[in-house]
Amino acid sequence: MKSSIYGISFFFLFCIFPLVSGQLASKQSNTMITVSHQLANSSWNVEKEQNPCLWEGVTCNAPHNDSILSLSLSGFGLSNSSFLPLLCQINSLQSLDFSSNLFNSIPVEFFNSCGEIDGLKSLNFSKNMLVGSLPTFQKFVGLESLDLSFNSLNGSIDSQLNGLSALKSLNLSFNHFTGSVPSRLGKSRVLEQLELSMNRFTGEIASEIGEHGNLIKIDLNGNHLNGIIPESFVNLTKLETLILSSNQLHGAIPAGLLGITTLQRFSANQNNFVDLPSTNPSMSLKILDLSYNKITGRILPQLLLGSNLQTVDLSYNMLTGPIPVTISSSLVRLRLGSNYLSGPIPSTSFVSLPSLTYLELDNNSFTGTIPPQIGSNRKLALLNLAQNKLNGTLPDELLNLTQLEVLKLQLNKLSGEIPNQIGRLNMLSVLNISWNSLNGIIPPSISNCGKLISLNLQNNGLTGLIPDAIGNLKFLLELQLGENKLHGRIPDMPQKLQISLNLSFNNFDGPIPKTLSGLNDLEVLDLSNNRFSGTVPDFLVRLSSLSQLVLSNNQLFGDLPQFKPHVSVDINGNPQLHCPKDSPPVLSKKRKPVGVTIVITFAAAVLAVVVVAIVFLLISKRLSKVNEEQLQSLEVLSPPRVIQGNMLTANGVHRSNIDFTKAMEAVANPANIVLKTRFSTYYKAMMPSGASYYVKKLMWSDKIFQLGSRDKFEQEIEALGKLSNSNIMIPLAYVLTVDSAYLFYEFAPKGTLYDILHGSLKSSLDWASRYSIAVGVAQGLAFLHGCTSSPILLIDLSSRSIVLKSLKEPQVGDIELCKVIDPSKSNGSLSTVAGSVGYIPPEYAYTMRVTMAGNVYSFGVVLLELLTGKAAVSEGTELAKWVLSNSVRPNKLDHILDFSISRTSLVVRNQMLAVLKVALACVSVTPESRPKMKSVLRMILNVR
Repeated sequence: MKSSIYGISFFFLFCIFPLVSGQLASKQSNTMITVSHQLANSSWNVEKEQNPCLWEGVTCNAPHNDSILSLSLSGFGLSNSSFLPLLCQINSLQSLDFSSNLFNSIPVEFFNSCGEIDGLKSLNFSKNMLVGSLPTFQKFVGLESLDLSFNSLNGSIDSQLNGLSALKSLNLSFNHFTGSVPSRLGKSRVLEQLELSMNRFTGEIASEIGEHGNLIKIDLNGNHLNGIIPESFVNLTKLETLILSSNQLHGAIPAGLLGITTLQRFSANQNNFVDLPSTNPSMSLKILDLSYNKITGRILPQLLLGSNLQTVDLSYNMLTGPIPVTISSSLVRLRLGSNYLSGPIPSTSFVSLPSLTYLELDNNSFTGTIPPQIGSNRKLALLNLAQNKLNGTLPDELLNLTQLEVLKLQLNKLSGEIPNQIGRLNMLSVLNISWNSLNGIIPPSISNCGKLISLNLQNNGLTGLIPDAIGNLKFLLELQLGENKLHGRIPDMPQKLQISLNLSFNNFDGPIPKTLSGLNDLEVLDLSNNRFSGTVPDFLVRLSSLSQLVLSNNQLFGDLPQFKPHVSVDINGNPQLHCPKDSPPVLSKKRKPVGVTIVITFAAAVLAVVVVAIVFLLISKRLSKVNEEQLQSLEVLSPPRVIQGNMLTANGVHRSNIDFTKAMEAVANPANIVLKTRFSTYYKAMMPSGASYYVKKLMWSDKIFQLGSRDKFEQEIEALGKLSNSNIMIPLAYVLTVDSAYLFYEFAPKGTLYDILHGSLKSSLDWASRYSIAVGVAQGLAFLHGCTSSPILLIDLSSRSIVLKSLKEPQVGDIELCKVIDPSKSNGSLSTVAGSVGYIPPEYAYTMRVTMAGNVYSFGVVLLELLTGKAAVSEGTELAKWVLSNSVRPNKLDHILDFSISRTSLVVRNQMLAVLKVALACVSVTPESRPKMKSVLRMILNVR
């Protein structure tokens, strides 16, 4: 029995005990303690924990823990790099990770000392602020991985990497390197990963790279390379990924390149290639992207036959001829749009493709009918056959595509009626069948497509009435019914219509109906070329978001009401309709293009105080999303009864200013509403001290708010209240009532970025202001994405969710939505929980999961708004798509910029072009290609 006890004791003493009390070598321990004193970082604190092996980011050799194998100081917020050489005294190191800090230089002593550590295999300085040329790596004989990506390193690369005999992975992406692509990449040529994207490399790709036979990945995306793809690349028999996008490469793609048996992805879009590969692709190929080139000729049948092929993108080329009769059954996405393809769409090509999700054949010259067999692809989420020469009727089989979210058939020669059961496509968010020859009525079942955001049926021969149930499309933002033969009563319209309501060129008559009076989000209303009669009703004046009203060629009479100065009104062709004598000169009898906003001018003699008052009034009225006539008729309600009210901020000024009772009196009065967003209502509450605050109302009764557990709600909001960042709208306090929650924020007197940038005060936003806004928003988002507990993602990032404390001080709002909204309780509409139209990244079409990459895309659209001066959606076209299509040719980049800003100086123009490059990276179609927000911020800061 005793021997058993002794045996157990021996086991615990020599096997278990070392696991918990191993002794780090004194020299290494002393080094770590010295470094910890220099860092003053709470995570490395010898007073809290004496054993450095238990510090954050420190890995020791288990089970003895007598030496340190790796150190990760990633995200520690470090800026002083003087301590780095000290760490080189730890000669057992295998990995050093200093990513996501603020270093702008690395001491030379670090390279001299750490180069002596033969066992050091990995070195990561990515996502810092390093400047200057690439350091020379003279020793580092065991280094296998070097990552210096997302910095601001510059200059050319020649022999700095020669000594890295064991180098397997090199990542220098997102820097400012110039000159030729380096070809001396370690003398042993064991390199497997070469990532040099988003730099400024020029010239041809050296053929010597093809001699590194172990290469698995090559990424040269986003440089200024020209010439051809070296023939030596065919010899890279282990290559899996080759990305050459966004360069100026030309010529033919080497025969046999796609035949490399290991190749899974080949992306060479946005170049000047003229020929497709002439050999059969390997069976391993999954992604082929040659879009935005100058490729001519026919699509070879074997190109689409790979058994593992998932994505093929040949759009925006000059391909001719038919589509191959047989294509791979594994295809998920097929994009052949904007070519010169012709002939009928072969029915056999699209029979039972079980994985096909996206099919884009738009802007070609296809003839014949829409093959009914397309309806067998039940996973289709996007079908785009627009701008061809298709005829015949809409096949009933399309109604089997119950997962379809986008259906675009415009600009064809389709005839017949819209199928009565169109409502079966109840996942649709975009339906465009405009500019065809359809007849018959608009089926009432269209109201079952409850997730529609955009419905475009204009320029057909549709007759009859607009279905009464059209008003049930509660997420509809755009309705285009112009140039048909519709008549009769105009029913109540969807209250969220925002982009446009077009009823022009129909047979409507009688007075302009009051059913249009509630469209307070609407920007463009076109009633032209009908037979409307009577006077222009006053309720049109009170549509608070209206920027363009088209009434031309009707039978209206009397005096035109006084519209706000920023509203463009077209009354041409109404001879008995008159402008009042005191009308401001901005009223026009000529039709203006959609989206035109008239800039307000003030007389020079008006006192500055009056100017400020008028500007504030215009902003407030523009922000208001409530019908003024309704406001005047509403009595002030009884203030909500406060169940609980808590302060979140420690700021003494706010704590003394905020008065919950006074705030509830403010929210009881609809006249205090200054802004309504998709999810919230903002009130302006004036406190007894004279200070103003936003009070945001969230409805407990709204099922998408997961407020059922008030304890959870309070925990989430109180956590947000502890954040500190000047570019974030951080809740200062909250009040709970029986049916609502109210959040308090600092008041932003300038209103939203959207209203300033696209409204009458646009001229006040010079480049300095726009750049400051871009930096501020990027700082806010980088902060939210880097929150230590978990990233805070934005459900609806747009220029409408960014408020301005001044013209250079933006704040990102609605940060609490990701915490209090439950997407599973929504009706699944893209517009409900995935953002605003124009800001929604492409991948959200098939996933409702909000991601950091999605936030980056939305921010990229905001950048494009600042650069172009255009709205995220203009005349039905998304800004990101417009910019991407115009950025293919470098000589057209100037035309993308807002000329009123870029013309001010060459320095401004160059800075705008540099920010444009960042924006294009953000709105990349592929989520994996988008940079992280910290890197985006760094790149924007480096512009100046």
